[in-house]
Amino acid sequence: MSPSDPPSGGDDAEQIEEAADVELYGLVAQRLKDAHARVRALDVSDAERAALTRSLLMVTEAAKRDLPEAARRLARFVADLDGLGPTGRTTG
Repeated sequence: MSPSDPPSGGDDAEQIEEAADVELYGLVAQRLKDAHARVRALDVSDAERAALTRSLLMVTEAAKRDLPEAARRLARFVADLDGLGPTGRTTG
């Protein structure tokens, strides 16, 4: 084997996992951005908006430690947001 040959072993698996992490990070980042825009657009009190924003900041912080868990938490947050009307009140 020459020095220019790629090393054998688990490098392919590591690269695939890293690529998946990068893709998930990009997805979470875009969904966080979208969620923040939706919260800003709600017709709610400053206190309610602040509480929703804090929830999103907690998801952002969680993404630094556990990206898959942050993605799950964000999905739940967005589902809850989907249940709110433009006034921030539960619809239906």
